[in-house]
Amino acid sequence: MTGNVFLLLLILWPFVSSLFIFLSGANKKRTELIALSSVAEEALIAVAAIWLSVTAREMPYLSVPFVEGFGLTFRLDGFRIVYLCVTIIMWFCSTASSLQYFVDAKNNVRYYCLSMWTFAATLGVFLSGDLLTTFTFFEIMSLASYAYVAHTEKKEAMRAAETYLAVAVIGGLVMLMGLLIVNHMTGSLDLSLLKENCEKIFASGDPSKIKTLYAAGGCILFGFGAKAGMFPLHIWLPKAHPVAPAPASALLSGVLTKSGVWGILAIGCSIFRYDPVWGRLILYLGTVTMVLGAVLATFSIDLKRTLACSSMSQIGFVLVGVGMMGILGEENALAARGALLHMVNHSLFKLVLFECAGVVFMNLHKLDLNEIRGFGRKKPLLKLCFLLGAMGIGGIPLLNGYVSKTLLHEAIVEAGSYRLVEWLFLFSGGLTLAYMTKLFVCIFLEKNPEKQEENDKNRHYMNIRSAIALCVPTAILPLLGLTASRSMDAIATLGTDFFHAGPLEHAVHYLSLENLKGAAISVAIGALVYFLIVRKLLMRDGRYVNLWPAKLDLEDLVYRPLLLNWLPGLFGPVCAVFAENKISRRIYHGGLELLGKLAELFGRNRLTAPLFRWLLD
Repeated sequence: MTGNVFLLLLILWPFVSSLFIFLSGANKKRTELIALSSVAEEALIAVAAIWLSVTAREMPYLSVPFVEGFGLTFRLDGFRIVYLCVTIIMWFCSTASSLQYFVDAKNNVRYYCLSMWTFAATLGVFLSGDLLTTFTFFEIMSLASYAYVAHTEKKEAMRAAETYLAVAVIGGLVMLMGLLIVNHMTGSLDLSLLKENCEKIFASGDPSKIKTLYAAGGCILFGFGAKAGMFPLHIWLPKAHPVAPAPASALLSGVLTKSGVWGILAIGCSIFRYDPVWGRLILYLGTVTMVLGAVLATFSIDLKRTLACSSMSQIGFVLVGVGMMGILGEENALAARGALLHMVNHSLFKLVLFECAGVVFMNLHKLDLNEIRGFGRKKPLLKLCFLLGAMGIGGIPLLNGYVSKTLLHEAIVEAGSYRLVEWLFLFSGGLTLAYMTKLFVCIFLEKNPEKQEENDKNRHYMNIRSAIALCVPTAILPLLGLTASRSMDAIATLGTDFFHAGPLEHAVHYLSLENLKGAAISVAIGALVYFLIVRKLLMRDGRYVNLWPAKLDLEDLVYRPLLLNWLPGLFGPVCAVFAENKISRRIYHGGLELLGKLAELFGRNRLTAPLFRWLLD
């Protein structure tokens, strides 16, 4: 093993913490203390790693040989430093808010234990130096985060968790197929070598090799796009968030989706760097994701489902920037900076908004807008936090969301021939304002016809730890927005080295009339949609109604019939033939017998029996 040991500590410490949590048993206070202190200790290790990277001549690098035959590699550069910090902030605030959220909940040990596994795996993804390392930790993250969705073990939670796991497993298998093809063609999965090796394939002019490389890229995109919530693989997002605990939803939306975006960036900036064909593919998929997510959020009448569909839409905004990077080639500085900053901004937005949603749920245990209406009328702190989050994600000037959306808009304009994409971008921004206005008016301005007096009397709706966990990320939003030319430009400059973006040719004047004009158009569209669509069409007799056709559920319409009916019907006869074959039948039954013996062995062994029973439970 060679390299910086702090990078190894960053990955291993949460795994070690999860062991302490598991051994703590059902002692709730001890479990919570270990979980919170583990994230704080991780922050100290991160500070040490970043300090070493700043003082060293070269960015830290770590190679762990022999693992999986190829070894694992980790790197720390500007972009990884940015998302290392974002991830730690997200986990610390989420863990702090969960102390009150789970005060009466069951399965806390399981939640905190697997949350640490998810934390470690997420860091492993962001710090990975090659795509095999990325894949390894990506799969650990997907399997560990299953516990987020299935936590309550209710019927709807288990169905959503089933969908989440199916998308993760199928996406991982397809991704692995693409990685193996790329490794076979280039001889390496190291991100620092892929560009040069892939350029040779493109320069050869061999159409079969080029098509094969695009096919492999499509397989990898399938896996990462599924986690990012990209259309048409977004089906888990609107179903997982309403059933997952709010602190977990903040992580699913704010960080785990970004691991998918990270993967799309990794292949776009290495295998297909400056490739307009690849750029247009990502641009079109991102545009559909952006618009569809905003439309679904506008129709939704469930608080967390609305925020989940909003996450899908905002990921679409980021993907539009990623697509423009390929289209603009070496002049992609605006697109790269906009994509990076909107990733960071969206993580912060969803931390704030989902924590606000968590406060509402842990008091009312409801998410339907008609039932939570008026909860926040006399709760100024909660109102201010939600308002800043809503205005930020809506792109209102002087907040951080406006800065990243301005950069993305300028990148689209710079490309010149994507007028339709520009208008869809502005329209989606307007829809964002419309559905966030709907949520704010419902929760904080309207009155509940049945329980308003009870809501107004509830002044102790969150404790001091939850308030701090909510206020810290909220304060960052206007701080970044008001100091954009220093803070946000510095983050963009630090982080876009990973993007291999060209130099920024001119300073961006965020408050120029031309840039304010784009924001004004989105505000006007949002006002029209809110007053003409939300208030007139999506409300009946003073109640919010969801008019989105249930039959348009892509999971029930396409995916479940495909996987449970069509494919088994097609390949069932083939499997039956193999089952009748003497050799294959022996292998099949021998495999089942071996699995049974292993299960019996693990169940009887004193050391592994508690862990085995815990996993089964």
